[in-house]
Amino acid sequence: MRSLLVALALLWGTASAEEAPAPEESSPAAEAAVPSDGGKHEKKSFRTYLFEDLLPVSPEEYISKGRITAGTQVSLMQATISDLDISLADIYELDGYILNVEAFGAWFFRDAVAVGLRAGYNRTEYTFDFEVNEDLTDLAQDRDFVSNGFSLTPYLRYYLKLFPTSAFYFFSEIDLTYEYSTGLSAVDDGENLDKTRTATHIIEAGVNPGLAIFILKGFAFETSVGLLGLSTGIREIETNGKSKSEIVTNIINFRINLLALNFSLAYYF
Repeated sequence: MRSLLVALALLWGTASAEEAPAPEESSPAAEAAVPSDGGKHEKKSFRTYLFEDLLPVSPEEYISKGRITAGTQVSLMQATISDLDISLADIYELDGYILNVEAFGAWFFRDAVAVGLRAGYNRTEYTFDFEVNEDLTDLAQDRDFVSNGFSLTPYLRYYLKLFPTSAFYFFSEIDLTYEYSTGLSAVDDGENLDKTRTATHIIEAGVNPGLAIFILKGFAFETSVGLLGLSTGIREIETNGKSKSEIVTNIINFRINLLALNFSLAYYF
């Protein structure tokens, strides 16, 4: 019986071997259909999809890898009014100014991409002496205010070369700002003198598209506008050295304010 089973197994294996199809020889057409990378499709990075249509940057351009840019921005607003009569109030004196000074520098760690830092100082000071119409209220005050603020802003900037010229470039900037300021306000109504001290901390993130125009060799005029802003602020208030309070604000701003353009002069070297 055992011999019979062995014989049947040998006959079955021989028949299966005869029925099995012979392996097909590969043809040139079949070999061409197989991708050269072994069937794996090359994946493009997000940056490739986003900037694949931009023109290349030559080493001679000011936005090429290894370049440095630095600049400054100064603005001053001043107003003076004396003996102004309006329908509801009399302004005896208004004298004040707002000063903003900012310096910045950046390094191109790759073509058209720079990382940088801004440092700023601002000062506000004014005197306001007025009286509201006596028929409405008996209010006359002399107000004095002064504040000083400091800010630091690290930022990352992408330059977009859309045209075959090195005279101007579009750019998009992402920044994060920390600002600290202190202020002192004094209000005198003829009977009481109230003094208020404030300390403010602000953290703000923003996206600022803009344009850099080269006006001379190495010098560029830059302008940008805020597109998106997220800010958190904490203000500590102390009145007459006794009363204390705290105000926390969170602001999300998706508006484009074309009246709040930023202008600066930068040097690329």
